[in-house]
Amino acid sequence: MENNFQNIIYEKKEGVAKITINRPPLNVLNVETLREMAEALEDAGRDASICVIVITGAGEKAFSAGVDIKDHFPEKIEGTLEAFHRIFHLMAEIDKPTVAVVRGFAFGGGCELAAACDLVLASEDAQFGQQEVKVGAIPTIAAVLLPRIIGRKKAFEIIFTGDVVKASKAKEIGLVNEVFPAEKLEEAANELIGKFKEKSPVVLKYIRKAIYQGLDRDFKSALDGVESIYFKYLIKTEDAVEGLKAFIEKRKPQWKGK
Repeated sequence: MENNFQNIIYEKKEGVAKITINRPPLNVLNVETLREMAEALEDAGRDASICVIVITGAGEKAFSAGVDIKDHFPEKIEGTLEAFHRIFHLMAEIDKPTVAVVRGFAFGGGCELAAACDLVLASEDAQFGQQEVKVGAIPTIAAVLLPRIIGRKKAFEIIFTGDVVKASKAKEIGLVNEVFPAEKLEEAANELIGKFKEKSPVVLKYIRKAIYQGLDRDFKSALDGVESIYFKYLIKTEDAVEGLKAFIEKRKPQWKGK
């Protein structure tokens, strides 16, 4: 599976699945690339050994400059959006943390892809934006996702204007978690990934489930949902009990992923 792709590099190592969009210099997302990414995400979701999924772009110029303009024309747009939206459905369903590591341009679908990840690390030279308005298109994912992440007013500003948002501003408005000098980005990403690898994958799974199930619900319903996940699933796992025992016994927990 890891070597069967033409447009992405898919690697699995030591609990980490890494998807690199490999179409430099701009890493434009054509339909074939989108389908390959979906296939890799499906595989990572099925693989019990994977505890975190990392998405990045090849080279230094772009994370991704977005979906190929040629695939937006009337005769292609339905298939394009079907392939594009499939990625985001998968990312929501996978129940494993997702991290975007962004250097250079993250425009259009590239910005949406980064925004959909649970965490975003960016280099100081990274730039974000939804330029679809400039070519007469709707940023379908951003229209739904950005108001939830950065608020309605900022979402309108970014989507209506198509302006470029620098990494520092993206962090300020909550689109990005942390910004690093370009030469430190990989090191910072590895440090974050290491933190995930120290945790129980099954606990991470249920924490993510708990957060996602409550995103579109009122407080009481969301809290009831968290309680249900805790009582029905998490507390019945070996790792939940191991974590409590390890704390009481003042030792490092030995996670089994069960």
